Amino acid sequence: MSLTLEKSFTKLENFGHSLKTPAYLLRPETVEEITETFGLARKTGLTVTLRGAGRSYNDAALNGGGIVLDLSGLARVKAWDPGSGLITAEPGLTLEQLWQTVLPDGWWPPVVSGTMLTTLGGCLGMNIHGKNNFRMGTFGEHVVEFDAILPTGAEVTCSPTKNGDLFRAIISGMGMLGVITSVTLQMKKIESGLLEVHAWPTRTLEEQLNSLLEGAPHYDYIVGWLDTITIGHGQIHAANYVHDDPDPAKMQVSYQTLPGRLFGVMPKRLLHYFMKPFVNNLGSWGVNTAKYLASLRRHTFRQSHAAFHFLLDYVPKWELSYGRDGLIQYQSFLPKETALQTWTEMLDTAKKNGLPSYLGVTKRHRPDDFLLTHALDGFSLALDFKVTNRNRSRLLAMLRDFDRTVLEAGGRFYFAKNSETAPETALAFLGEETVARFKALKKRTDPHNLLESDLYRRVFGSL
Repeated sequence: MSLTLEKSFTKLENFGHSLKTPAYLLRPETVEEITETFGLARKTGLTVTLRGAGRSYNDAALNGGGIVLDLSGLARVKAWDPGSGLITAEPGLTLEQLWQTVLPDGWWPPVVSGTMLTTLGGCLGMNIHGKNNFRMGTFGEHVVEFDAILPTGAEVTCSPTKNGDLFRAIISGMGMLGVITSVTLQMKKIESGLLEVHAWPTRTLEEQLNSLLEGAPHYDYIVGWLDTITIGHGQIHAANYVHDDPDPAKMQVSYQTLPGRLFGVMPKRLLHYFMKPFVNNLGSWGVNTAKYLASLRRHTFRQSHAAFHFLLDYVPKWELSYGRDGLIQYQSFLPKETALQTWTEMLDTAKKNGLPSYLGVTKRHRPDDFLLTHALDGFSLALDFKVTNRNRSRLLAMLRDFDRTVLEAGGRFYFAKNSETAPETALAFLGEETVARFKALKKRTDPHNLLESDLYRRVFGSL
């Protein structure tokens, strides 16, 4: 099948529906069509951006006026070995398709995001982290090797020991150095379809961060929910793998699948309509307060892997509850020594400005050696902000002030989330040497700058 720009011009959005740009959307079904797209871009003078499930909160998968290459059609499992736990798949395979393939044989992806709808290509391009980053690192740390097509037309195989510079740069490289066409991953062996979850409340941000720090060595996963309106109230969920319930039925897809109805009655796809009236300062205060009061009893329970990990999939299209102008997510990573003071200042500022976050999520992190890494020995805090036409400029200005505050505290950022990151911010936290190495690899793999996105131009275009 030959790809053509005719009738492919459409409007695309980010996951939060806060950014919208038109582009030529192409959906290749073969690896050959990826190479064909680069030829088409050279011929037309357009640039190319890669897109998987479109789950980024910012402009990573947008390319105003250019070509967007939707790789979701390349989603085959090419090889699966239940004996070793090695799986080879195409970049459009989702985490949902991944775990559904491996779980019945007693395996689980070693790192997953909060949604199962992300694709392998997207997970690698942003080098995602999960609730076990402190123990298992990022997604890229479990890649055995991958094949990629460069914009020059060259095909390369990369691993930690073969083309190692490209391996550590394409993973985390925002899809700007080449297109991963096949990836081999090592899965994690598990003994049960259940996790044992421990939940307890935290009264202050300090208590929550201490819980993450002190609890991490004792658990396989740990994550915090933070009330960012009544600043500090929150809850910790920590989980360990279960070893005493080998019931094979609980490793079947049917057992792990999230229910489609609330209380067995209301279709969850309708819930975002009922959530919408509460997505404001007063409504979010009420919801967060009720959630905190309900969390005051410390308790332990068992939960399926899918139910524990994929909270963002409980309510389909929940992001629509934020209204017509959508939401953005701001995530910062701070050393454990500076996190408390810095985030306390930021949350107080947001509240005083009348721009509070409606949701906060905290995690414990460790460093990694990928080129454009966001990781460090510390914590992350992800904040969801509602966007309106009236608050958009004020919100942007506040978040850029937050960037300066985070940088002064030795922090870092994650290119899958923030929508305001400026070139000087990226240069400050990555460092001149890292940016120079990335730009040198970009020139080597993509000398004509065919791979560009709105995110790349915003952050790296002037560096």
